[in-house]
Amino acid sequence: MVARRIVVVGLGSIGRRHARLLGKRSDISVEVCEPNPKCLEVLEGDMGRPLPRHASFEEAVASRPEMMLIATPHQLHAHQTVAALEAGCHVLCEKPMSDSLAGAQQMADAARRCNRCLSIGFTLHFHPVMQRLKTILKSNVLGELLHVHAHVGTYITLLNSGSSFQATLEGALLMDYAHQPDLFQWWLARAPKGVYMWGVRGGTLEKMSTPNVACLTIDYEGPLVATIHLNYVQMPDRHEYEVVGDRGWLHYDFGAGVLRVGMRETRTVTEEKFVVERDPMYEAEHQAFFDAVDGRRAVESPGVEAMQSTQLIDAALRSWREGRRVELP
Repeated sequence: MVARRIVVVGLGSIGRRHARLLGKRSDISVEVCEPNPKCLEVLEGDMGRPLPRHASFEEAVASRPEMMLIATPHQLHAHQTVAALEAGCHVLCEKPMSDSLAGAQQMADAARRCNRCLSIGFTLHFHPVMQRLKTILKSNVLGELLHVHAHVGTYITLLNSGSSFQATLEGALLMDYAHQPDLFQWWLARAPKGVYMWGVRGGTLEKMSTPNVACLTIDYEGPLVATIHLNYVQMPDRHEYEVVGDRGWLHYDFGAGVLRVGMRETRTVTEEKFVVERDPMYEAEHQAFFDAVDGRRAVESPGVEAMQSTQLIDAALRSWREGRRVELP
């Protein structure tokens, strides 16, 4: 059986993980495209062998692989994804979809026009606890949902960034953590009405972004409000979710791996401990992408859906710049 070709473009920490895991598969032939020789050396050290290389993105596209995995800085996603789709490739693009709403729209349009699969890498869809939370919320056991909250504080992301693009790309903090608005959409299946964001750049830190602390308040039709706190300051990391309903609540702490569920009627709190490895989530994401390419399942995060996260981020950044609540269409 001839192995199917996929080119991984961009070998920062996430791109290297993709390449390493794909390189374990016997049915996939992995090639890479990365201008930074240090990133290539790190990957080869991880794998114990070199992978076929392309000197440039243009050369990689011209080689006409069946699939491309885009893991480059956000501002390159739209151009590279559109070029790959137009060359006949199916594309798995890391989140966020793009650094702009216009770029995200171009990507979605190109996937439709070229009749190729485009999936955005919201890997947390494959996290077993995130899936569990979705099941709990869908069951209505918590009653009417009133508040959903996410908190992500992580300085380590800046330290691990190979290109340090966050220093110059305004709003990179929100784009890096497009997971959170995407999860809210995935869990709630409800479109937000508007968003207000406050953000600051502060602290005496070697690595910075603008802003490096952001707080979003998202309102919906009916008595539901969502809040997202993001910062590039905290170390060790903090990553938590909380949902409050009129019959119960839940809280999940990524660091501790503990899911707590409290119920009003019984006045009880149950706890479950989870040990979750990152590699299996990416492997599940890869398999879902290959299955979608082969027509065995729907694309997990198609462009038209993933664009909603970009839309909310775009509105939040406008709210921050203009100091007002911004409505969403």
